Amino acid sequence: MIETIDIRALANPITDEQFEQLCAQNRDTKFEMTSQGKLIVMSPTGSESGRRNGELFGQIWYWNRQNKLGVVFDSSTGFTLPNNAKRSPDASWIEISRWNSLTQEQRRGFAPIAPDFVIELMSPNDSLKIIQEKMQEYLECGVKLGWLIHPDERRVEIYRQGKDVEILNSPQSLSGEDLMFGLVVELEEIFKN
Repeated sequence: MIETIDIRALANPITDEQFEQLCAQNRDTKFEMTSQGKLIVMSPTGSESGRRNGELFGQIWYWNRQNKLGVVFDSSTGFTLPNNAKRSPDASWIEISRWNSLTQEQRRGFAPIAPDFVIELMSPNDSLKIIQEKMQEYLECGVKLGWLIHPDERRVEIYRQGKDVEILNSPQSLSGEDLMFGLVVELEEIFKN
């Protein structure tokens, strides 16, 4: 279940430091913050969603390990997007020169950068409308490629800069396209019940 709290009621308004402290003090809870100042509190995922997310992360990590073109992040990583929202995609990747342009201090917190690539994996309790809005926000903030995966429906929505959302039904695999050249993510284990 996702609960939304107006953080202005917690502090006037909550600072980035307070947000990071809240996250540090509640490590078993995942928090995000919208650009409008709403705190989003999410419970941990179920085991099946965690298994699927681990499979996705593993395939991307392995490709990146071989190619060394960027940095891969898991679902516990938060980023400060250009609109000041704090978001934690289920998996993400940043091209190496962009990551290296950040200072060590910026890397330690919620890095002030939009990933180049993001994945959101639908869980049973997720609201499709909210996740689709989040995917649009990623694009508006500079994300170049995003996948919204609906494992129970065996469907994928592909988000690209300047293009309409592409919907794939029962794809066998997904490509990193020109952005992550050579990446092919097999979906058999993701769609497995």
